[in-house]
Amino acid sequence: MKGYGPLDAMQYPRFSGIRTFMRLPYVQDLTGVDFAIIGVPFDTGATYRVGARFGPEGIRSASVLLRPYNQSQEVAVFDRLSGVDYGDFAVVPGYLPESHARITEQMTPVLAAGVTPIVLGGDHSITLPELRAINRRFGAVGLIQFDSHGDVWHGYFGGKDTHGTPFRRAVEEGLLDMRRSSQVGLRGSVYSAADIQASRDLGFQVFTADQVRRAGLDAVIAAVKARAGNGPCFLTFDIDFVDPTFAPATGTPEVGGFNSWESLALVRGLKGINFVAFDLVELSPPYDNPGATTSLLAANLVYEFISLLALGRP
Repeated sequence: MKGYGPLDAMQYPRFSGIRTFMRLPYVQDLTGVDFAIIGVPFDTGATYRVGARFGPEGIRSASVLLRPYNQSQEVAVFDRLSGVDYGDFAVVPGYLPESHARITEQMTPVLAAGVTPIVLGGDHSITLPELRAINRRFGAVGLIQFDSHGDVWHGYFGGKDTHGTPFRRAVEEGLLDMRRSSQVGLRGSVYSAADIQASRDLGFQVFTADQVRRAGLDAVIAAVKARAGNGPCFLTFDIDFVDPTFAPATGTPEVGGFNSWESLALVRGLKGINFVAFDLVELSPPYDNPGATTSLLAANLVYEFISLLALGRP
């Protein structure tokens, strides 16, 4: 039986219809579904510019231009996968602990159904409750994180949970297999040398932006894949990994980042890894340019996540 796929653009123009990701059907019955796009419109964890609560909407709107054949990866995505837009998880704006608990509880049945969740954020604090749900099903997973920040600070103003702390909490809670985890792209000014060293001390393989430039994309991809091994992995992509010239719409922009092609190439290079979940976070459409460049790139990165899943299917 043919699974779920996007509307035919030859029958329904791309500018028409309700805005789901890639014009997939809005479905919450997960029977016969391989992956589900899920919005988490939450930005109470942000410490500088907010607006990531509008990220899922922005990504969905920009995704109408996506087509079902990925020519770079040479894969017809929906010949191999059945995918839906699951809608948004319910959150409580202004209340972080309550929202995190809801995210974990709503993610749990998606994973139990054998569906791969692809989450549209939302600030980076949402990855922690996602990982809690993933841990219930898979145990500790390898993490591959593309980000300009390590997000391993102890806390802010006495609080333990913001978008700058999720991966320290994840390590403390035993949610990550540190032998298989990597952070790529860290850059920008910090408070002290200890900030970058903190990720290494926790057990991450770390490639700063400068190190990626010196080593080259292929070498970094090879090192990340070698460390990930064959076990279950989670891919998290903070859009501030990309230089603000190409992705201005984010809460904490850092100069000296990567361009659109480099970002796509790094994700494409991860084929063969056993990904059990993905998210893309920190897109804040109120700061985008009139052409919605950041939202368009974010939608294409999510498309590459889906393509990685398709490449893993016969």
